[in-house]
Amino acid sequence: MVKIYRADESFDHAFFSGASCAFGVFDGVHRGHRFLLDCARETARESGGRSVALTFDIDPDEVFHPDRLKKLMTNDERLSMLAQTGVDAVVALPFTREFAASSPERFLVQTFDGTPPAFLHVGFDFKFGARAAGTVDDLDAWGSVEGTHVRAHGLKSEDGSPITATRIRLLLADGAIEEANRLLGRAYFMTGTVTPGRGEGADLGFRTANLVVDDQLRPLGDGVYAAWAVVDGARYKAAVNVGVAATFADRATATCEVHLLDFSGDLYGKPIKVEFLHWLRPMRKFDDIDELVATVQGNIQWVRDNL
Repeated sequence: MVKIYRADESFDHAFFSGASCAFGVFDGVHRGHRFLLDCARETARESGGRSVALTFDIDPDEVFHPDRLKKLMTNDERLSMLAQTGVDAVVALPFTREFAASSPERFLVQTFDGTPPAFLHVGFDFKFGARAAGTVDDLDAWGSVEGTHVRAHGLKSEDGSPITATRIRLLLADGAIEEANRLLGRAYFMTGTVTPGRGEGADLGFRTANLVVDDQLRPLGDGVYAAWAVVDGARYKAAVNVGVAATFADRATATCEVHLLDFSGDLYGKPIKVEFLHWLRPMRKFDDIDELVATVQGNIQWVRDNL
C-alpha cells in the first residue's frame, strides 16, 4: 500500500510537480474510478512523473447533505482502497465549508498552491468550487495557462451507461446486488463490530453476529442476502439479514444480522467484513416461529449449496 498524504498546512505542494492526477471523490472506488486512475498511471508512465489519486478526506455530501447521504464505504476504507489501486500516492484534501465556498479559480489555487500537475484526469461531468460552478471547460482554460493537460473521460460500462456511485447506490437500494457488484468490480461490503443482540437466534438454532451499521453507510436495501463474512482473516459463508427483523421489530436493534456457517467461538467485540453476493428474499413478518425457522434454515442451506 502506498502512502496517503493529507494536504494540510504541512504538505509541500511541490509534490504535484510533473504528476499525473486523477481527481474525484471516488466513493466505492468502482470500475469507472479505476479506469480514471489507470489513465493517470498511463500518462505518468509516459511522462516519467508520479501517478496520484487526488481526493477529499471526507465525502463533500457529509457537509452539505448528511441527512440523505448513503455512502458505499467509510472515508478510511475509501482512502485505503485508493492506495491499493496501483497509483504512486494518494493525496486527501481537507474538505471544509470554507474550502467548498471558494470560487472555482480560488479552489484550484488552494488545491495546487502554485504547482499544477502535468496531467489532470477527471470525469466528463466533473464540477468544483462554490455551488459546483466550475466545469471541465474551466479546467481546460486553467490548464492551458498553467501547462496542465486536462483529460476528461466518460466512465462507461459495457451497456453504454455511465458508471457512477449514484447508479450503484440505486441498484443496492433495490437489492440488485449482482449488478451493483459488476459495476463495482468487486463485492459490495459492509463492516462493523459485533454487539450483543436479542438472543432469539441462538434459541432458534442459528446464532447471529449483530452489527449496528450507521444509516449513512447502509445503501443496501432491506432483505436477506448470501454473503461471505471475514473474521480475523478467515472467510465464512453467511446468510445475512439487512434491516430490522420484522418479526422482532419491537425489540430489534441491529441493522445487519450475520449467521456464519460452520463458525464456533465468541464474536463479541470483533470486527467483521461482510461481502454481499446474492439477494435471497425480502424481509417479512412470519405468522409463527415454525415458519420463521423453516424459512431461515432454507436460506442457510441455499448459501451452503451455492456459494
